[in-house]
This record gives sequence, C-alpha cells and structure tokens, in this order.
Amino acid sequence: MRKIVSLLIAFILVFLPILSFSGCGYTYADLNLIGTYTREFEGTTLNVYNWGEYISDGTDDSVDVIKEFEKLTGINVNYSTFDSNETMYSQLKNGGVAYDVIAPSDYMIERLIREDMLANIDTSSLSNFNLIEDKYKSLYFDPENKYTVAYNVGLVGLIYNTNVVKKAPDSWKILWDKNYQDQILMFNNPRDAFAIAQFLLGQDLNNTDRPSWDKAADLLIDQKQYLQSYVMDEVYGKMETGEAAIAPYYAGDFLTMVENNPDLAFVYPKEGTNIFVDSLCIPKNTKNYDAALLFINFMMEPDIALANAEYIGYASPNTAVINNPDYYYYDNEILYPDEATLPPTQYFHDIDPSVRNYYENLWIDVKLH
Repeated sequence: MRKIVSLLIAFILVFLPILSFSGCGYTYADLNLIGTYTREFEGTTLNVYNWGEYISDGTDDSVDVIKEFEKLTGINVNYSTFDSNETMYSQLKNGGVAYDVIAPSDYMIERLIREDMLANIDTSSLSNFNLIEDKYKSLYFDPENKYTVAYNVGLVGLIYNTNVVKKAPDSWKILWDKNYQDQILMFNNPRDAFAIAQFLLGQDLNNTDRPSWDKAADLLIDQKQYLQSYVMDEVYGKMETGEAAIAPYYAGDFLTMVENNPDLAFVYPKEGTNIFVDSLCIPKNTKNYDAALLFINFMMEPDIALANAEYIGYASPNTAVINNPDYYYYDNEILYPDEATLPPTQYFHDIDPSVRNYYENLWIDVKLH
C-alpha cells in the first residue's frame, strides 16, 4: 500500500505541472498567469543577460521568476548579469555568447538598432503587450515598437546618509563638497558621470560640442580629490553599511538600500536629472528566438511584473502593477514623482560615434588623472 501511495505522489509531483497547462494560460503554485505558453521548447537553453539585482530571485520570500519560467516551459535559463550598458555592449559585440534576451537602456538600444544588432519583435505575438502603458511604447529609440518591450523606468538622484549630511541637499554640487571628502562616491561609467557634470554646467546631455565635453571632464577631474571611489553595484554595500555618505544612483536602487539602512534619504537635484527606460530585447544572433518571446511575455504577466517591481524597486511600465493598490510601491513619490514638481529630466541618446569616442577617451583621462 505504501508503495502504491508513493507511486501516486511521485506521479502527481512529476505530471501535475504539465497537466495544469492549457491554451488559456498556466497556473503554478500561487501565480495566476494570463498568457498562453507552450512546452514546445522544453530542454532548450535560453541565455538571458540582465543588470545585477534586476529580477525577483526568490530571496526574502519573493518569487523566483527564473525558476517559475523554467517550471512553466521546461526551458533551461542561463542567467548572467552586467553592471553597465557599456559592459553589456562589449560582451554582445565580442560575440563570445549568443544571448537570447538582454535588457539595455534607451540610448544603448538606439545604438544597437543603428548597428543592426537587434532582432525584430512581433509584439502581436505577445499576448501581454497590451499591459504596457502607452507612454512607454513608441519611445524615441523605437518609434514603431519593432525591437523592444519596456521593462523598468527610472530616474537618477542623490542618496545621502542623514547621520552625516544633516541638511538635505538640493544640488549635485554636494558631490564636490570638501566637507565630505572621502565619503563621496561617483558613477563608474562615463555617461552617468558626465551627465552630472553636464547638469551642473547647464549643458544638454546629448550635445556634440567637444569643448563642452572638455569642461565637463575638467569638472570631473576636479571632483576626484573628494572621492572615496567610483562604483556601480558596489554602491549597495558602501551606502548600506555607512562606509560612504553620499552617492548618485538610481532611484529604484535607493529603495533597496533604505530597507537595509533606514538612515539613508534621497532627493532629485534641482539642476535636473536623467530619466531612462530599460527594455527587453532580442539580439540578432539569438539561438532561441521563440523561447525568448515566451520569456518576454512571461515577464509582462501581472503577477510576475508585480514580483519584479516590488523586488527591484524601480518604476513599472506595466498597468497591472501601476494600478494595483496592493502594490508595495503604489503611488510612491520617489518612483512616481509628481511631474509638476520634478526637476527637468532628459533621456540619453546615442551620440555620433566620433563624439562618443571622444568622451570615452576623456573618461579614461579622468580616471587616470
């Protein structure tokens, strides 16, 4: 009898996920999925390349998005991360790995399209595409929605430790304040770092005037005397532990940091800031295009998009998240600020290659100075 019961339990554990699938969607555990999926690509591998800390991974009682997708489709996900658009571009350009899904930012998407490195996405085949808010469709870098599906939206601001910085700053100038020498962090990528200097100088972030970039570089060189270090993902540990007191970084990441250090605060500087949209794309050299479409559709599922939005802490472009009053960050003033009071914002654009090479070389000079 025990053997029969054991065999019955084993049958249920193995076949229930498969039997649960239907043409109307799929339900696994506590997830209520509304899209249509298939196990046609079971056993294949999907290479996903995403930002660090940029997906709900099962920690802190969150949904393990990758694991749930694998259970749903039988596809094996090889998941790896990058810490800047430039790192992602370099890996993609080198061609060492054929990625199937990537999550670049707006200006990098524009570059990838210009260099014919992205595959077309037939959004009519994505049953959940209608959930993306209209203002995050047909953006400047993809006006015909041929290559992208919006994943997250963000703004850059100032994070500071209220135990050290007693008066709330309102300007990027604090990153040059000698009173906080060796307690200041700075972006370790050229576009974000230059943008801060450009806002202080009243420049357009996408200008092609080389002397203007020279002035911004001079300002960044002057800043070095006050810096503790240049950072990307390292900012988490430094700000959460109090090792550093001031850092420019992305608003969504601040919400992650403040969970671990409630002494942290955040502000959008008065000079203005960068707004960005990160989108899911399929590289042209993909080896598993149809599975990539399944993954992108899955990422738009209301339950999955909600899990990601709550775990990552970035603003969501998904209406099922934005309009959900149970969403942890529903109407959060940092993620969804009042546009009437928000300082000026600018998107990055892909700049002429000669100017891009010029500022990238300037950045090398800044770092080596």
